[in-house]
Amino acid sequence: MPSQPSSPEVSPRLVAFSGFRQVAAGDHAQVLSALRKLSGTEELLRVFNDATGERIDLDLRPEAHLPPATAEAPEAPQISTARPVGRPKLGVVAREVTLLPRHWEWLGSQPGGASVTLRRLIDESRKAGEGRVSVRTSRENAYRFMSEMAGDFAGFEEASRALFAGDRPKFEGLVAPWPQDVRLQLAKLAAAGWSAE
Repeated sequence: MPSQPSSPEVSPRLVAFSGFRQVAAGDHAQVLSALRKLSGTEELLRVFNDATGERIDLDLRPEAHLPPATAEAPEAPQISTARPVGRPKLGVVAREVTLLPRHWEWLGSQPGGASVTLRRLIDESRKAGEGRVSVRTSRENAYRFMSEMAGDFAGFEEASRALFAGDRPKFEGLVAPWPQDVRLQLAKLAAAGWSAE
């Protein structure tokens, strides 16, 4: 099987704060350049991945080099089968599935047969699960940022509970007194977390 061509790694968008005020946003080079100009200030400088809320450590020394613009992605693992089964042109791979007799009986009675029915059920389940993962991931991303920036703020614990409970009005009420730039970043990270589960 031919190896997949490697694709360049996309640099994440970053957002930087001086104290609780956002001072830069953009790619690695843009944020690094902006922060080097501010590195003499007394305020604590913190940088986050704009999509995940994860804190990023940047080397602000002038002699520090930028990361390479593109990095080769690791080669995709090769899948091999002992025998040429399935439909290779369609990417179908045959593997063993163990089911009870009643499951095989039900699958056999479905239009298109067992394979078509299993593929359809898996696709439907994946689509249904994507929304839940998005909600959970959004809340975790917001919490990660919130813990770093607002862990000592009044109402932090209650706001965390409201976030994971999906109680948007309570959450927004609790974070309302927090600095504006922190609230705006939290709102962006938590946006998908308010979707109905």
